[in-house]
Amino acid sequence: MIIRLKPEVSEGKAKELGEELKSFVVRENGTFLLVTPTKLKELDSKYSAFVKEQTVFHDDIQLASKKFISGTRSIKIGKDISIGGTSNNSLVITGPCSVESEEQIEQSAQLCVKLGVKVLRAGAYKPRTSPYTFQGMGIEGLKLLDKMRKKYGLLIISEVRDSTHINEIIEFADIIQVGAKSMYDHGILKACAKAAKPVLLKRGFGTTIQEFVQSAEFILSGGNPEVILCERGIRTFETKTRFTLDLCGVAYLKEHINLPIILDPSHAIGYAYGVPDLARACMAMGVDGLLIETHPDPSVAKSDASQQLTFEQFTKLYGSLSAVAAAVGKKII
Repeated sequence: MIIRLKPEVSEGKAKELGEELKSFVVRENGTFLLVTPTKLKELDSKYSAFVKEQTVFHDDIQLASKKFISGTRSIKIGKDISIGGTSNNSLVITGPCSVESEEQIEQSAQLCVKLGVKVLRAGAYKPRTSPYTFQGMGIEGLKLLDKMRKKYGLLIISEVRDSTHINEIIEFADIIQVGAKSMYDHGILKACAKAAKPVLLKRGFGTTIQEFVQSAEFILSGGNPEVILCERGIRTFETKTRFTLDLCGVAYLKEHINLPIILDPSHAIGYAYGVPDLARACMAMGVDGLLIETHPDPSVAKSDASQQLTFEQFTKLYGSLSAVAAAVGKKII
């Protein structure tokens, strides 16, 4: 149940009521919400003097539900960019899987500037499947990303691997990325809940939609309303592709969930040859953005080499996306 308290209820009283009802207390537009366990279906009449309205839910998707907010939340990224809400923007994010050197990340930044892409992605901490592969440059990688931001005026998205460096990511990144392998890490989710920055939450490859959105609820209920969902493929019986991009799940999220949705075709298929067609298919669904991996020379990439596009391939793809976006009422930013 979500209980919207009357405007005159003080913060102290809201916290007192929250303790009584074993609820999260969330501030929204100057008033307070109590988010209770969903087993609570009816409120005692003794609380009626404090309550403006209440909404009952049947599962633990509450703050993210369109039953609570009927439209899509507006998320502001940096000073001048927004997705969701009443905007028709679709944000394209690109860059390499990992920061590997200053030369590599500067070439990627220059590509963004050339094409008008506003958000540069790259991982400094890499949650790799094997311990024997490149694990990222760490804080030095974040400093290189920060250098590109200052030099080229780009926004930065980078992934948090575990809770030991979450504060570094919060400090350096404009968008905090929680990867598929970290989606269940409550230390990360709770830290993101206290951050005053947008969080892009990726779906785990063995995760149901219910579990995915409930992870978002950890961030929302902790006080950060700036959550973006990212579908990046799930593990199925198919072995010819890396994962299977769940566009059916995306349709469900668009219909029932009030958070913006960005799709990652690179991780879904795992092979560069299929990324352009998948990206256009994603855009045709009217999503709020795409996350596409590019590299100056994918053949020497230290991680995810097979799925990263060359600059030439990405430039061609990027040029084709505007027409697809326009056909479904979207605008590439």
